[in-house]
Amino acid sequence: MHSKRTYIDNIFLVLKGIAMGAANKVPGVSGGLVAFTTGFYEEFIYSLQRFNIKAFKLLFNGRFKSFNYYINGSFLAYLVTGMVISYFSVSKILDFLIDKFETKVWSTFFGMVIGSIFYILKDFKSWNLKTVSFAVMGTILGLTISFIEPSSENDNLLFVFFCGMISITGMTLPGLSGSFILLLIGNYKLLLIDSVNELYNTINDIITIGISLKLEAERLRMLKILFCFTTGSIVGLVTFSHLLNYIIKKHKEITTATIVGFILGSLGILWPWKTKIFNSSNSDIIVNYDKFIPSLNYDTTINLAFMSLGGVLVLWLDWYGNKINKIK
Repeated sequence: MHSKRTYIDNIFLVLKGIAMGAANKVPGVSGGLVAFTTGFYEEFIYSLQRFNIKAFKLLFNGRFKSFNYYINGSFLAYLVTGMVISYFSVSKILDFLIDKFETKVWSTFFGMVIGSIFYILKDFKSWNLKTVSFAVMGTILGLTISFIEPSSENDNLLFVFFCGMISITGMTLPGLSGSFILLLIGNYKLLLIDSVNELYNTINDIITIGISLKLEAERLRMLKILFCFTTGSIVGLVTFSHLLNYIIKKHKEITTATIVGFILGSLGILWPWKTKIFNSSNSDIIVNYDKFIPSLNYDTTINLAFMSLGGVLVLWLDWYGNKINKIK
C-alpha cells in the first residue's frame, strides 16, 4: 500500500491531518470520517496495523530505514504532524467559533456529514439484503449512542487510560465520535480541554521564562492525566487498527454499509438546533443537549445555508481530488 507522493501530496496530507485533529475534538464529528471521505482511510488503517512484533524487531535491531518503510512511516509522519498542529492551533480556533457561532458551526458540520454520506454511496454498488440489514443496524446503534445520558467526571488514571483506548475509535471508525464518547463518560472537559490547556500553558511558560519550572500540584496532576490518556490512545489506536484491517479485508461491503448507517445515525449528535443542559453541580460542564425543531425564520435560513455549504464543500473536495488524480 506504499505509494509515491509528491511535495503537493505531502502538503495535502498534513492538511488532512489538521482536519482529522479538529474533527476529533468536536463532539459528534469523527476523525475517521475525514479519513474515509478524503480517500486515505484504508492506507491509514493498514499503516497502523503494521505496528507489530516484526516492526519492533526492526526498530530494536537498528534497521531504522526498513522500520520506516515497513510501517509506512512518511505517511504517518505527515498525518501526525497535521494532527499536532491542529490540537495547538486549529482546535482553539474551532473552540472560539463554536463559542461565538455555535449553531452555524454545527450546521456546517451537519451538512459536511450529509455530503460525506453521498460521497460514500456514489461508489457503493453492493446493496443487498445483508448490506441493507447492517446499514440499518449501524443507523440504530448511532442513534442509540446519541441519546445516552452522560456520566460524571472521573480522574482515576486507570480509567483515564481506558478513556484513551475507547475514544480513539473515533479516529479509526467513521461515524463514531471519540470526543462524544468522552462526553458520554463524563471526561470530555477534563481530557480534551483542561489537560491540553495545561500542557499548552506549561510549554508556553518554559519557552517564555526559559528555565526549568517547578510544576504546581494541580498542573502536575493534569499532565499525568494527559500522559495516561495519550498512552491509552496509542495502545487503542494500534490494537483497534489490527481488528479493523482484518474486518475490512474479509467483509469490506458489510463494513462499508455499517459505516454508512453509523454515520447516518450520528447525525442525531450533530443536529444544529439544541439547547445546552449543564451539570447541576458545575455550570461549566455540559452534560447533554435538548434538541428541537426550529421555526422558519431568518436565522434558520442562514443556518440552512451553512448546512448546504458544508455539504457542497465535501463534494467539491471529492471533485477536486479526482481532477488532481487525472492530471497525474
